[in-house]
Amino acid sequence: MRARSTLFTLYTELVYPDDTVWIGQLVHWMERLGFSEPAVRAAVSRSAARGWVIPERKGRRAYYRLSPRVYWQVRQVRRRLCEMHDAVWDGYWRILVYAVPEGLRSQRDKFRNELVLLGYGTPAAGVWVSPTADLEATRELVGYYGLEPYVEFFRAERVGAQPEPRLVERAFHLEEAAERYRALNARMDALPAEPAPEEAFVSLVRLVHEARKVLFFDPGLPPELAPAGFDGRRSLERFAQVRKRLRAAAEPILAEAAVT
Repeated sequence: MRARSTLFTLYTELVYPDDTVWIGQLVHWMERLGFSEPAVRAAVSRSAARGWVIPERKGRRAYYRLSPRVYWQVRQVRRRLCEMHDAVWDGYWRILVYAVPEGLRSQRDKFRNELVLLGYGTPAAGVWVSPTADLEATRELVGYYGLEPYVEFFRAERVGAQPEPRLVERAFHLEEAAERYRALNARMDALPAEPAPEEAFVSLVRLVHEARKVLFFDPGLPPELAPAGFDGRRSLERFAQVRKRLRAAAEPILAEAAVT
């Protein structure tokens, strides 16, 4: 776990739905994860320089608020990790196509990376598809990068001649997702049944850290489209149960406020 990436995990699991936290609290949490105070402060400083967090003063204390862009990313991760539901797939695909000028290449590349976070995959150049992506989040993402003139997206029924499993195979990296789920399940298998608060806290953060990374490979397919043997949804359901148990065990640490 790297310091800056761990900061994102802490905001995702321990700060959300708030977006602001005292630097002393971040140091307190991250020291429990094995990071030194200078390493934490350096990571926060670099994050501020990149515009990921915004410094604020409250009296003599320094606080850091997530930028609107990063808060949006945290919200999408939370939605996919912690707000699973059993809605039936409507049978329609969300399809996004774009023709972005070369002069906007940087925005286009960042845009594509975040499409993956929403659950989109690409079966062909310039074409992105998902059976479940949130359309409002898609609109927000397009608007953030100012790509409205170059992007169209649709909710449509697929009528291709080849079976849908072939589309899934071309569009998504499910082998990598399956490998990461195996690693996540192995981590959960190794957890003690009754961890002490300190151990539960560390395990909770590390587990959430690994789980959120899986989202860049698992598009959140409905059961009708998931390949045989792919158990991403079952793994995430197990993750939700283990996360709840670890949070309960770590409550003494979570309720603890840094005082220095």
